Amino acid sequence: MKAPETTLSLEERETPEPGAGEVLVRVTACGMCFSEVNLVHGHYPFARYPTVPGHEITGVVERLGPGVTWPEPGTPVGAQFLHSSCGHCSACARGEPILCPGKKVTGIATDGGYAEYFLAREGFVSPLPDGLDPVAAAPLMCAGVTAFNGLRRAGARPGQRVAVVGIGGVGGMVVRLAVAMGARVAALARSRDSEGQARGMGAELFVATEEQDPAEALKAWGGGADLVVNAAPSTDAALAAFGGLAPDGTLLLLGYGPEPLAVPTQPLIMNRLRVMGSPSGSPHDLRDALDFAAAHGILPTVTPIALDDAPGVLTAMADGTSRGRSVIVYG
Repeated sequence: MKAPETTLSLEERETPEPGAGEVLVRVTACGMCFSEVNLVHGHYPFARYPTVPGHEITGVVERLGPGVTWPEPGTPVGAQFLHSSCGHCSACARGEPILCPGKKVTGIATDGGYAEYFLAREGFVSPLPDGLDPVAAAPLMCAGVTAFNGLRRAGARPGQRVAVVGIGGVGGMVVRLAVAMGARVAALARSRDSEGQARGMGAELFVATEEQDPAEALKAWGGGADLVVNAAPSTDAALAAFGGLAPDGTLLLLGYGPEPLAVPTQPLIMNRLRVMGSPSGSPHDLRDALDFAAAHGILPTVTPIALDDAPGVLTAMADGTSRGRSVIVYG
């Protein structure tokens, strides 16, 4: 992508050579994320153009740069949204590079996985669990770790009532992961078109918000949700469900829109509610997410495509006509 508001162009490049502290990955698959639509529209002030998009990467270690000893060449690995961090700030020192103010984002500030080879930083690739399908697993590198890390940070536990607003790529993963964690799950979407999908994922309650007030529906669900996870690209959708929280409940934002979150303060205080956000995750979060997904057989349903098809799919994603999770497959 050469500049904002331009289409993807395909070009031939030399295979990169890993430098000190780098790992060359031969890409097996790369998921297409809605973040790439935001990249097209220039929504990231930290973006570098031209850039090779893509941060849902699986592949095999091809070569190691000077000073790098792990993972060994031939190891199947995944790479994520977080490309690298400064290594010396307080966040990095406590093992949370995702919070580093100097972090770089794969496929936005650095070249990503819309290419046959990808240069990763040492420590920022994660070995894939044995037997994990690298094509189906590609979206776990973003949607999977975002959902898993958010649920974990919000304290999701067995028996809790967890309501998920928006059941697209991230929201669908939240539903499946929360069910696997032992939670009771409600799924909220605008229409009933996705009810069958949500119930198939394990949701016990489905709320079509164009038919029913989400807060009222959740309050009728045993007194309210202990955790509301907003995975929709809309802050208003999160606010509409906020009133459905039980006392001591948490609103977790994984998705948001341009509008501010104007939370009513009286119920926030009187019901001891909490509002929090959660970004993708650090490398240790990705490894935990991959292990959990593998142990519980949780993989997204994907549509494999060729790299040549990526420009058209990205256009369809931008205009809302794309369906499902497209994954670029190489070889």
